[in-house]
Amino acid sequence: MVDKALELSTTDGCVVLVDEGSTANLRFAGNTLTTNGVARSARLTVISIAGQGVGVVSRAAVRPDQLAGVVAAADRAAREARPAEDARPLVEGVPASASWAEPVIPTDIGVFERFAPALGDAFAAAEAGGRRLYGFAEHSLTTTFLGTSTGLRLRHDQPSGRLELNAKSADLKRSAWTGVGTRDFSDVDVAALDASLAQRLEWAKTRVDLPAGRYETLLPPSAVADLMIYAYWSTGARDALDGRSVFAKPGGGTRVGEQLATLPLTLASDPAASGIECAPFVVAHASSRESSVFDNGLPLSATDWVKDGRLGALQQTRYSAELSGLPVTPAIDNLIMRAPGDGRSLAEMIAGTERGLLVTCLWYIREVDPQTLLVTGLTRDGVYLVEHGEVVGEVNNFRFNESPVDLLGRLSEVGASEQTLPREWNDYFRRTVMPAVRVPDFNMSTVSQAS
Repeated sequence: MVDKALELSTTDGCVVLVDEGSTANLRFAGNTLTTNGVARSARLTVISIAGQGVGVVSRAAVRPDQLAGVVAAADRAAREARPAEDARPLVEGVPASASWAEPVIPTDIGVFERFAPALGDAFAAAEAGGRRLYGFAEHSLTTTFLGTSTGLRLRHDQPSGRLELNAKSADLKRSAWTGVGTRDFSDVDVAALDASLAQRLEWAKTRVDLPAGRYETLLPPSAVADLMIYAYWSTGARDALDGRSVFAKPGGGTRVGEQLATLPLTLASDPAASGIECAPFVVAHASSRESSVFDNGLPLSATDWVKDGRLGALQQTRYSAELSGLPVTPAIDNLIMRAPGDGRSLAEMIAGTERGLLVTCLWYIREVDPQTLLVTGLTRDGVYLVEHGEVVGEVNNFRFNESPVDLLGRLSEVGASEQTLPREWNDYFRRTVMPAVRVPDFNMSTVSQAS
């Protein structure tokens, strides 16, 4: 389909993307499997270039007899388009993927062969312990084919899985959540996850009401991921150059090179990072302020967005890099945060806390001020009070107001990094390795009635 579409195009240049997707899922409630299923999808995107005009047409489930019509529509749109400001020569000279012509092998329900029995055992353990488990497991495999009129023939197979697990007491008054990301479910320890939820429900038997205020707070890797992903999404160079983001330098330019964190931590992306591998080349279905269709196929390499506490790079297209004078550093579909040395585990950080809060996950995160990246959101499914190194009870929920960038400068401890699943953003971004962190003065702005 890619080769035929390229042959049919009559414009100056053409990029064709085909995404073949498959998913398998299990859903459960009240310690019982409720549904399971599989699905397939396919989408064709044709990007035609006439002079500096670009036409993009994307269609699902395109039959062979419909292909010519899709290409013609993209060609026509390109000829009618105004010149694109990001117009650059299409990428060339990238070696073809060795797996280009191999058949697509979809995921199927068999991916849960080991996981499903373990889930059944967890149901039995929860039932015996007076708990109810709710949630879902989902595995997807997306194969992306990218071809261009300049000769690129690239392919990437992206497996992705997630498990969200919620435990409730029998009276449904106590609730706790956990989640993990995985490539194939072979590394998911359901029993350990259920045990951690059982412990949290025990903690919640004691209730402690606290007022709004600033508290020493421990954030686990999942909550850190949600905050750092939002910061990462805000690293567009165009917005910084235009003075529209927290990474804009007063008076013009960007803050690249400035110290953001007092601790020598690193926030990075790497297509080859073990366990969270992602596409090693640019895949852009449309141009935006952070991406360019002209960059399709551009090789990606490890990038330090923050290095030793300093802002090291912003998301750059070839066009924005020319404007900023900085290296071309396109977006990469994973995110890793680490500090030097062997950080403590979350359990060890709890044991070393005199008095503070343990916030297990964040929810409904929304931007308040792009200039400072102030965001607001809610705690959910478990806020706990820690005193003298032990969790002594569950605390009421809060609304918080914080800036992820400002937080980097106030962290007093960064724990050991581990693969995790963000709760708020896992529909869009799953491949993360994050540490637990200690914030000495996290701003719980108001008490929330959310349960």
